[in-house]
Amino acid sequence: MCCLRLFLSLFFFLIHPATLTVAQYCYNENGNYTSNSTYEENLKSVLASMSSNTEIDYGFYNFSSGETPDKVNAIALCRGDISPEECRSCVNATSHDLLKSCPNQKEAIMWPDKCMLRYSNRDIFGVMESWPRIAYYNTGNVSDVEGFNGVLRPLLKRLRNSAASGNSTRKFALGSDFAPNFQTLSALVECTPDLDQLGCNNCLLAAEGFIRDGKQGGKYVTPSCDLRYEIYGFYDPTAEAPPPSPVPPPSAPPVLSASPPPVLPSPPIQGKKSNSSPSAIVIVVPTVISAVLIICIGICYFYLRVRKEGKKVEIIVSGEVEDEISSAESLQFDFGTIKVATENFSNANKLGQGGFGAVYKGRLPNGQEIAVKRLLKPSGQRNLEFKNEVVLVARLQHRNLVRLIGFCLEGNERLLIYEFMPNSSLDKFIFDPIKRTVLHWERRYKIIEGIARGILYLHEDSQLRIIHRDLKAGNILLDADMNPKISDFGTARLFMLDQTQGNTKKVMGTYGYMPPEYVIHGRFSVKSDVFSFGVLVLEIMSGTKISSFRKGEDEEGLLSYAWKNWREGTTSNLIDPTLRSSSTTEILRCIHIGLLCVQENVANRPTMASVLLMLNDDSIILSVPKKPAFLMDKSTISDMSARREQNTRAIRSDQSRSRFVEASANEASFTKPYPR
Repeated sequence: MCCLRLFLSLFFFLIHPATLTVAQYCYNENGNYTSNSTYEENLKSVLASMSSNTEIDYGFYNFSSGETPDKVNAIALCRGDISPEECRSCVNATSHDLLKSCPNQKEAIMWPDKCMLRYSNRDIFGVMESWPRIAYYNTGNVSDVEGFNGVLRPLLKRLRNSAASGNSTRKFALGSDFAPNFQTLSALVECTPDLDQLGCNNCLLAAEGFIRDGKQGGKYVTPSCDLRYEIYGFYDPTAEAPPPSPVPPPSAPPVLSASPPPVLPSPPIQGKKSNSSPSAIVIVVPTVISAVLIICIGICYFYLRVRKEGKKVEIIVSGEVEDEISSAESLQFDFGTIKVATENFSNANKLGQGGFGAVYKGRLPNGQEIAVKRLLKPSGQRNLEFKNEVVLVARLQHRNLVRLIGFCLEGNERLLIYEFMPNSSLDKFIFDPIKRTVLHWERRYKIIEGIARGILYLHEDSQLRIIHRDLKAGNILLDADMNPKISDFGTARLFMLDQTQGNTKKVMGTYGYMPPEYVIHGRFSVKSDVFSFGVLVLEIMSGTKISSFRKGEDEEGLLSYAWKNWREGTTSNLIDPTLRSSSTTEILRCIHIGLLCVQENVANRPTMASVLLMLNDDSIILSVPKKPAFLMDKSTISDMSARREQNTRAIRSDQSRSRFVEASANEASFTKPYPR
């Protein structure tokens, strides 16, 4: 009886595996409306008109009602593969559910499986918003991560470009491709059509940044776009490719077993002898019974395995892992555990020494490898502040950022525990004449794109706006698959979401990577990180450090050499010799983008969103770069070295007053993840 109930309860899930938990978000910060108010009347008027409006036939609807301050703006978006009738039904049901889920809220949003509905008292039309973000992770793992990603990433890129280039009524794309182990990978992306191409592209890129490597599927929804991929079909297959005949084949549910569906005997035609026979029934009935038994056995096995392994679908809301990073206690480790893991912080396990402390390799009792930063003991920060700020940093979740696992507090000991990066840092490869051969063109491009995604997340897609201020090859760590992860937030600054730039009297960072407005005037912004990224791109393409570039007997800066060759039409001289057999056109385009990022005038530098679009869309025509900043000669390099040494002494003198996170009304910074 138990198995029968289990079968009945899970049968619908197996037939409709795409059905997910309905998620909603109520914007409490935007205030409430009162019952029977003008705002409520306008809201109900908008929602009531949505399901009947003819524009919904396109799967998209936007409308306003009333005047400020009681004006209501609403958007509805349906999945591009469903019918107008399904769309109207979904929008109608969602409008009722949303009013119940977010009562009296002036702004709210809900994401059922096949549509999205949002309303607000502020302007939301044509505005790209990637927060709040809700992510569903299929915790089933693929066996060949690299091979799976080799199919998933190109598929998503193709679909993203297709959707972004859509028109004002439809920005939607779906498709499938063959994945390793005889699997078929299906994916779907869409944006609200009121976005322009850049906005749609950037929204989907932000969603892609939350994809966890090795997972069999996932769904990521935001106010402006959504993305989903699975190793089974979850959309109407006729929407992917029109059938050759006018009569479409019936859409089949996901395959439950290897056996073909049973074919029932046709009823006899009047006046003719029936073709059915006892032998047909003998064949069909056992087939049906066998199929049911196989399904039941499979369900019971699945259920027992799930119970045994504790598998579930993880849901991340607005970039935060529910119940995982809800409090400092969930992140705190016992000091004795970390002491054993690092073999009492032995020198044999020491990975490096930074300005804020030493870093050690360790292994937890469950076998997980970790990197432990042992912070310098003098600190004026209280334990509660330290815990709260650890939680804040831990909420920065992106596949191209080094992940903070937890912390430890005991007496004067303060430890930060990070995921371990087995391939150390980018500078250990890119500047090594032997190791750099491992970084073929495709891998270098993957690293450049990953760094760009991580920076974009910090600048625009996280709940916080963070300026890193020390992006360099040594702070880009590489995991086992050579995926880049940004580390070292020791000099990072926290901005308010509407803040565009800041000032500081103490310049911190690495000379050569810092833009002139920061070094000279102490001004920094998101464009400061863009400058550093441009330097990184040129280093990756040339295999040479920014501050030690030498051509023959003449010593000059990398930017000077790159600019000189650009003007003379000999940019290929800049390319690392190990890349000469690769696609020169693509490499030269990356160099071109790098030069655009290091422009002296801040306004001439692109945003990271534009950089990612340029990297992913070859059809975009790049502007002509102007003279970059800091064209260095020997005297400039010498002067900068002296200033760097002076600044290093100043930083060391301040270490006794250093804190995990320095925060005030005007300044906030994050602690360093571990160095090489």
